[in-house]
Amino acid sequence: MTTSRSAADAVPGHDPLDYVESRSPGDGRQPPRAGFVSDAAALDLDGTWQFRLAAGLHDLTPGFEAPDLAHAGWGTIAVPSCWQLDGIPGAPRHGAPAYTNQVFPFPVDPPRVPDANPTGEYRREFTLPEDWPFEDGASVLRFEGVDSCFALWLNGARLGDGKGSRLPTEFGTAGLLRPGRNVLAVRVHQWSAGSYLEDQDMWWVSGIFRSVRLLHRPSGGIDDVFVHADFDPVTGEGVLRVDAVAGPDARITVPELGLDLAPGETARVPVQPWTAETPRLYDAVIATAAERVPLRVGFRRVAVEDGLLTVNGRRILLRGVNRHEWHPETGRTLDRATMLQDIELMKRHNINAVRTSHYPPDRTFLSLCDELGLWVIDECDLETHGFHLNGWRDNPSADPAWREAYLDRMSRMVERDKNHPSVIMWSLGNESGTGDNLRAMADWTHERDPARPVHYEGDWDSGYVDVYSRMYADHDETDRIGRRAEEPTTDPELDGHRRSLPFILCEYAHAMGNGPGGLSEYQRLFEQHPRCQGGFVWEWIDHGIRQHTPDGRGFFAYGGDFGEPVHDSNFVADGLVFPDRTPSPGLVEYKKVIEPVSIAIDAASATVSVRNGQDFADTAALRWLWQIEDGGEPVADGECAFPVVPAGETVFVPWPAELRKAAGTAAGGERWLTVRAVLATDLPWAPAGHEVAWQQTLLEALPAVRAVAPGSAPVRSGRLLTLGPAEFDVRSGRLARIGEHAVEELRLDLWRAPTDNDLRGWRGSVAERWRAAGLDRLEHKVLAVEPGADGLTVRARVAAAGTDAAMAADYRWSVPEDTPDRLWLTLEVRPTGEWPFPLPRLGVRATVAPSLSTVTWFGAGPGEAYPDTRAAARVSRFRSSVAGLQTPYLFPQENGARTDVRWARLTDEAGEGLLVLGAPHFGLSVRPWTSEDLDAARHPTDLVPRDALYVNVDLAQQGIGSASCGPGVLPAHRLLPGPAVLTVGFQAVTD
Repeated sequence: MTTSRSAADAVPGHDPLDYVESRSPGDGRQPPRAGFVSDAAALDLDGTWQFRLAAGLHDLTPGFEAPDLAHAGWGTIAVPSCWQLDGIPGAPRHGAPAYTNQVFPFPVDPPRVPDANPTGEYRREFTLPEDWPFEDGASVLRFEGVDSCFALWLNGARLGDGKGSRLPTEFGTAGLLRPGRNVLAVRVHQWSAGSYLEDQDMWWVSGIFRSVRLLHRPSGGIDDVFVHADFDPVTGEGVLRVDAVAGPDARITVPELGLDLAPGETARVPVQPWTAETPRLYDAVIATAAERVPLRVGFRRVAVEDGLLTVNGRRILLRGVNRHEWHPETGRTLDRATMLQDIELMKRHNINAVRTSHYPPDRTFLSLCDELGLWVIDECDLETHGFHLNGWRDNPSADPAWREAYLDRMSRMVERDKNHPSVIMWSLGNESGTGDNLRAMADWTHERDPARPVHYEGDWDSGYVDVYSRMYADHDETDRIGRRAEEPTTDPELDGHRRSLPFILCEYAHAMGNGPGGLSEYQRLFEQHPRCQGGFVWEWIDHGIRQHTPDGRGFFAYGGDFGEPVHDSNFVADGLVFPDRTPSPGLVEYKKVIEPVSIAIDAASATVSVRNGQDFADTAALRWLWQIEDGGEPVADGECAFPVVPAGETVFVPWPAELRKAAGTAAGGERWLTVRAVLATDLPWAPAGHEVAWQQTLLEALPAVRAVAPGSAPVRSGRLLTLGPAEFDVRSGRLARIGEHAVEELRLDLWRAPTDNDLRGWRGSVAERWRAAGLDRLEHKVLAVEPGADGLTVRARVAAAGTDAAMAADYRWSVPEDTPDRLWLTLEVRPTGEWPFPLPRLGVRATVAPSLSTVTWFGAGPGEAYPDTRAAARVSRFRSSVAGLQTPYLFPQENGARTDVRWARLTDEAGEGLLVLGAPHFGLSVRPWTSEDLDAARHPTDLVPRDALYVNVDLAQQGIGSASCGPGVLPAHRLLPGPAVLTVGFQAVTD
């Protein structure tokens, strides 16, 4: 096939396809304006379009734009959608997605792109309604998002072209619309010069992925509107001015406030301000005789003053997340229900802020943020990260030839989103180096909208931004920044300026796989230092793509699963929710860490205190419930009568009489008091009873359960030693059974399937050090089996091939005379040789029958917890299937550990099984596969249950950290080698 040349394109010496590699942001486009809906005529063009995927510019359809083109051989595709995901979750029909973090998936030769440039040819016939108002005004075609570059024709005439994938583009129809049948043709290119500005750590997918509409623009209507809704925190007045490009008869009315204004007129009136905690909106209308536009007005003032980021005169604390737009089947095409689900999940997990990484979202998302209440940093569609790998050579940020494109992207975002009260800051983009083009963007934005600060993390000197922003600064550096004692700027003249700015971590706590760890320590710094105003966890969602194995089992694909020659594997799976939006343990942990109210219980004084950590809202929306549990079983409950606590204040109340009485009765076990804050009534984002915060305290501890001497001596019978309820091999000393239950291969275990944070690290991979030391291939040598009058001692040496570093392990088995049905193990370990790294875990592993598939435990739960991810674990009694104990991370790794377990029962359907007792506590994992199986798997579907269960009883594990992108495990949570003792008991039981 040959490239088409329409008559409109036949300009001598001009290639009509030059726009693909042009740095220009586009041609023939309308000026950017606010995103709004009106009562003017409109036609939704979403739906089924004719579609053909060409291999590149050499493979285009001749006469593609002609209204009478025959579609023989063409297929269809949904608009909006991403063409590489057409056919997901089955086989993709149009190419395949590809994931890279930094690396451009094509040679870096700006602005040129490869000849192999998949190009989607779209056609849509539509019929105008008979009452379409041709005679009054004009019409525009509005594309909300097209990746990465496109040109369009209406009824055979070229309207223009555009770039800036995640930004709206409008084209005038210039009298080309016809009554009845019309034909729209759009050619979309996967690669273009614009691709160099869109290297945003995500799947490379293409197409018309947001909605398309035909909009009538009536004469004397409303072309643009800019709502300036300030709030004066001193007087409590709102200050409203609405600028508009509209007919001369335009009026702005706010019925609830009794306002009727002309554009440009200012009014002051008492109002309730908008905040993320109290998202008060006022319905307004701007109208002319030709058009009405509804507006939702939120009054608030954003400022940087006295070194702090303030809203309505108060410092705010951002408890945020970075959010990519993603769905496991539709990619970046999201419907309103999915956006609402995201926001409801965020609000239910105490998140109050979103950074729209790294592009403006669908504007419906921002409208929902206005309505439900989230602070938003709106980020421009800009990232040039791939140039970093080449020393930032030819980076567009510093090249004047790209300035128009930079300013175009910034202006289109600001103009579209300027009326959203939830947007409190503009961000220039992400990881685009430095350069005058970024400064030009900041200067333009400050002039256009001085009421919002400007953000950009890449400007560490902070010469043209209003906040000091960093990503993945560790705890020590964050502390220094909080004290305004950070390292000097590279430009000494800017040092004082930067130290005067508020600080945010625009990315921190990389939520990849199991983790992130260290959240509690970060939050303490945010609350300790006024300058540290919070941050945004990276990130909200794992970008998995739903796929199936040949036998129909579902999984989520990541980088490399589609045969990409260049990819970044599962680095795209680093979210707080799984691709299907199931909360991960990391999100549950984050919810606890960032609770907006803090509860403290003082048993000595019989008081409960509440500190309201919200910035604006009081606690009138909350109820305060208490419950006492003995041994994890509820024995009493009630409600605390707290007064309403204003934002930022603390109130102490005595325990109610019912609580004092219940706490004073005899305990039937280890006694815990839990106080919970729950919603008193339904709110738009959660029902009444939803838990917002909680705290526990131990009221009465029982004596620790321990082995008691004297014990009984083992009895030999052939090749077995019998000790109480247990049998051991006489030569190896290995445990064979407890009661009627086989218990095999119980021995020291130091290995765990490395987490993403173990595998990666800016300071090196700790998992590589573990493998080099052979911790995944330890050999066990029995040195002595020593029956004695008080039990059995088995001495062993545990080491890996090729090293003389070892663990001396003494297993001391005993059965106290006062509990003859209970077997106790005291394991003493001592490292010998060099161990210059923390251990993955320290404990024992054993196998039991697969029928013992129900686990009940008294300890921390209900979810997994590790030394630095345990804030959300509360002490109670829990029950789960073994399958329910597993966390299905997209990339299999260590997961599912329960901590501070006092006792656990593993039972079959008849209630028969094993009891494990702590002295006082232990960590517990139960799996249908081994740690080695987890380590070898690349997807959860690779894990096949064995004919056994593998039980880990741990003294300790290494913490988690977030070294996959950021700091590793804090010193307090590292498992350093040293002498250690683990004591646990075992007993055959009937549940």
